[in-house]
Amino acid sequence: MAGQYDYIENNLLKIKQKIARVCAAFERDPKEIYIIAVSKTFPADAIGSALDYNQLDFGENRVQELLAKEPEFRDRIIHWHLIGHLQTNKVKFIVPFVFMIHSVDSLKLAQKINEEAAKTGVRVKCLIQVNTSGEDQKSGCDPKYTLKLVKEISQFENIKVKGLMTIGRIMNNEKDPAEREIVRGNFRQLKELFEEIKDHNIPGVDMKYLSMGMTSDYDIAIEEGSNMLRIGSAIFGSR
Repeated sequence: MAGQYDYIENNLLKIKQKIARVCAAFERDPKEIYIIAVSKTFPADAIGSALDYNQLDFGENRVQELLAKEPEFRDRIIHWHLIGHLQTNKVKFIVPFVFMIHSVDSLKLAQKINEEAAKTGVRVKCLIQVNTSGEDQKSGCDPKYTLKLVKEISQFENIKVKGLMTIGRIMNNEKDPAEREIVRGNFRQLKELFEEIKDHNIPGVDMKYLSMGMTSDYDIAIEEGSNMLRIGSAIFGSR
């Protein structure tokens, strides 16, 4: 249906306005903030509409869904981000085209990415996912082992570590100050890890991106230093 996803333009505008307000309050430059439009479960038409409004970065959680959508946009400039859990047996399918993998949380996974990237002749940009909320159901490296993991992965020629990613604790009430402070702590811990790793000046590591903040908490994430937001429902609507 023509115009079915016209609302995306207004949603993107509202998000950018909110980002600008938060940045102004914390003396940050909104141009430093990257928006990853989380397009999981939404069809290619919705992605195409967002592309028409100059949204170039899209995040998918599942490899199967990403592989179904990717061929439809090969004639357009688009950056695909894999933001969900990645199984080693699926790595080979996305390495040739993925712009960035946000969910590297083990040496085993990094080894597989490096191996497949070497076959393809590419160097894959990766973020290390850290479990700062301590929730068992979430993937991610234990914060205390993150520096060690980054050092190990830095030895791989076909991976470029570009930063860190985390998922804040899910809030039952997004307006509850106590819950928001817990999420803030999750983000603050990642920022501190980010700065610690940056200070080590590890060869082959470029600590550029802090991927944290989603629809419910991206304002907190910006306040705590995020420069890469993964926003889904605020752009595309409820799933």
